[in-house]
Amino acid sequence: MTDITEGQAAPAFDLPTDGDGRVTLDGLKGKSVILYFYPKADTPGCTTEGLDFSVLTDRFAAAGAVVIGVSRDAVKKLDRFKAKHDLRIILGSDEDGAVCEAYGTWIMKKLYGREYMGVERATFLIDGAGLVRHVWRNVKVKGHAEQVLEATRTL
Repeated sequence: MTDITEGQAAPAFDLPTDGDGRVTLDGLKGKSVILYFYPKADTPGCTTEGLDFSVLTDRFAAAGAVVIGVSRDAVKKLDRFKAKHDLRIILGSDEDGAVCEAYGTWIMKKLYGREYMGVERATFLIDGAGLVRHVWRNVKVKGHAEQVLEATRTL
């Protein structure tokens, strides 16, 4: 597992997105990037997190930031997820798991005594120069988007 720490250069990424788009870290130079990883589109916690970030989209934009949610779901599933819940954030598809690996969010998880590999709910705040400024691991959804917004405003 990669251990991303504050102050280091953020690993580059190039992801297909909802709406047949692409998003790259290089393409966002000069903007703050909130890169949040979530386990699976259209599940309760992931939906709540997407909605919470969506509600604050204008405030993130006012702070010079872009919010990108990343999961291992296929683009078609992300399109349906975004449309169903009217999400206002970019959703990136990391089907092969390369970006999850680079950010250390592909981890061993346990559920009812069963171990399996899955995506850790984690968020990375990257500044306009591409440096990781804040890392949240094992995220609890309630209040998280507001916490990230406050940290973004300090950049």
